[in-house]
Amino acid sequence: MTEDRNIVRAAKLDTATVSDALDKLGIVGQCYQIQGRDPAFRMAGRAFTMRCGPAANPPGTVGDYIDDVPAGSVVVIDNGGREDATIWGDILTEIAHRRGLAGTLIDGISRDVALCRKLGYPVFSRGHWMRTGKDRVQVEEMDCVVTIGGARVAPGDILLGDADGVIVIPREHEDGVLEAAETIHEAEEQIRAAVRNGTRLDEARRQFRYHQLQTRSEKAFHPSTER
Repeated sequence: MTEDRNIVRAAKLDTATVSDALDKLGIVGQCYQIQGRDPAFRMAGRAFTMRCGPAANPPGTVGDYIDDVPAGSVVVIDNGGREDATIWGDILTEIAHRRGLAGTLIDGISRDVALCRKLGYPVFSRGHWMRTGKDRVQVEEMDCVVTIGGARVAPGDILLGDADGVIVIPREHEDGVLEAAETIHEAEEQIRAAVRNGTRLDEARRQFRYHQLQTRSEKAFHPSTER
């Protein structure tokens, strides 16, 4: 399988740095209130999306898609922020881990947290609780645009997750976002090195143009023109 260069670039960054880059470019990509079920979880991959809703009568399914998800992908499930029934559990975790998926991102909740922690399989969601989604939730649409924590996610977008949460990098803007994030990361590393060598923080920030790096760019995207 050909290496995805921009996934490799994203994996070297943290979500805080990419968040600053998104703000600089005027792009909303921070998934509000979404956290890893373990602070040690990290993930980077492209979105495999689906939208869920309340179960019909007879009810549909919630997990039969898993064998069709390409290795290295992030399963992205828009369950409308629902917190009274789970949409992901131990069977899906085990299969996803065995198939080499990059992680799972849910606007909703998961369960069987002990197994994802044991396997080191990254699950990011609004929380976890044991109540099953069977006969309560079903998949309505796949390979579609979804909303996760207020952020728009399209199939193929890059997802980056760490202890601070999850970032969406829109596919059509990923080169610009990653370039801006790498520039911010390099400047922060230079500031840290200067401070360790005795430079005052305010002087180091001026020297490496820290505040300008986080200022909204003239090339920022506007909501009316995004996507």
